[in-house]
Amino acid sequence: MTTVAQLVVPTEDVMLSETFAALPELDVRVKTVAADGPHQTMPLVWITGASKRQIRNALSDDSSIKEFTSLLEHDASEWLYRLEYTADLEALFSAVFTNNGTILDAECSADAWTFHLLFSDRGLLSEAIPQLEDHGLQIEITRMIGADRNTDLGAMTLTEAQENAIREAYERGYYDVPRQLSLEELAAELDVSHQALSERLRRANKVLASEQFDKLESDGLVQ
Repeated sequence: MTTVAQLVVPTEDVMLSETFAALPELDVRVKTVAADGPHQTMPLVWITGASKRQIRNALSDDSSIKEFTSLLEHDASEWLYRLEYTADLEALFSAVFTNNGTILDAECSADAWTFHLLFSDRGLLSEAIPQLEDHGLQIEITRMIGADRNTDLGAMTLTEAQENAIREAYERGYYDVPRQLSLEELAAELDVSHQALSERLRRANKVLASEQFDKLESDGLVQ
């Protein structure tokens, strides 16, 4: 059966741990993970939380980054980069692709990378995990879901950042009536951009609503 898995890997096992160490307030959002030929995969990431010069210096000093290219700029405070990693990180992506897996999306924090992977068969996922661990990667499967052609893949997974965002929004009164603070105020308190927080809450709400509807449907309460 087609399977979507959420894998968490320590940042130090993937890339950017040295960049986060140099700039702890950095906010990194993975726009996409794009293939550039059969053997190289380039993460495209939005980075904010420091000046462009500071980000450039941190990436230059990061031993996990082979090359980086600045592609776009937003409001002179957020930049889109294409990252090329060093050769030893190829193991993570090759283990996925050689087992006919697909990277749906990814998210990065100072502590961990979270990957959402799709495999045409659960057995192929089982083949990929030992290959990753053989390369010294610490893999934690935090979620695994069967999928079919009617499944909305974009609404299946709740990332760590989305979970944290919706928890903070709930605890700080963003969902109260009346609201205790605005989205802009919440973003400022969490030290993330308004755009990033809005996207995280939107995705998180969609995931939770989908899960609740599926539960009601399985219980026979809706048809």
